[in-house]
Amino acid sequence: MNWDRVEGNWTQFKGKVQEQWGNLTNDDLDKIEGNRKQLAGRIQERYGIAKEQAEKDIDTWLGKIN
Repeated sequence: MNWDRVEGNWTQFKGKVQEQWGNLTNDDLDKIEGNRKQLAGRIQERYGIAKEQAEKDIDTWLGKIN
């Protein structure tokens, strides 16, 4: 799956994002509004991981939701 689909249907994907990254709040998800860079930044903040790892985690998650 590509990110454009997630971004275009963000309200439908917010639940799946929260299942994967439970430390993200509803407020976080509302502010992200489907923006991949913002999602990676919030994952970095909430989980204390590097940007590269956050990006890898997003890629892995995208592969699972096909």
